[in-house]
Amino acid sequence: WVLLRTSFGNWIFATGGDDKAARNVGVPVDRVKIMLFVFTAFCATVYAACQVLEFGSAAADRGLLKEFEAIIAAVIGGALLTGGYGTVIGACFGALIFGVVQMGIFFTGIDSDWFRVFLGVMLLMAVLFNNYVRKRVTETR
Repeated sequence: WVLLRTSFGNWIFATGGDDKAARNVGVPVDRVKIMLFVFTAFCATVYAACQVLEFGSAAADRGLLKEFEAIIAAVIGGALLTGGYGTVIGACFGALIFGVVQMGIFFTGIDSDWFRVFLGVMLLMAVLFNNYVRKRVTETR
């Protein structure tokens, strides 16, 4: 809702697309980036607190490579790595697809080392498909 219905959401998209252009139209790019980093840190703190309450301790390796999986889920959902495009609904669908594939690979009994290779292939295919769609949409006739 914040991304689609508020001016701050528009500022987020503008900052992600091209910060120089966003600065030229009056978006406080530095303030937006700082607020997003603070919000990310707040979410990480809440998640860590929930993990400590659930498991009774903290482990530094509990979130190992989760950022890579989050990037893959967002790209599968239609977000561009260059920024400026993407939706929350798309990221949710990307996470759903990623989770289904992850569970499917787990239940087939494939070695976990090959799962990392499959993650990279999924990311590459999603980036190529997103670039193809973007070029087709922005193509001048």
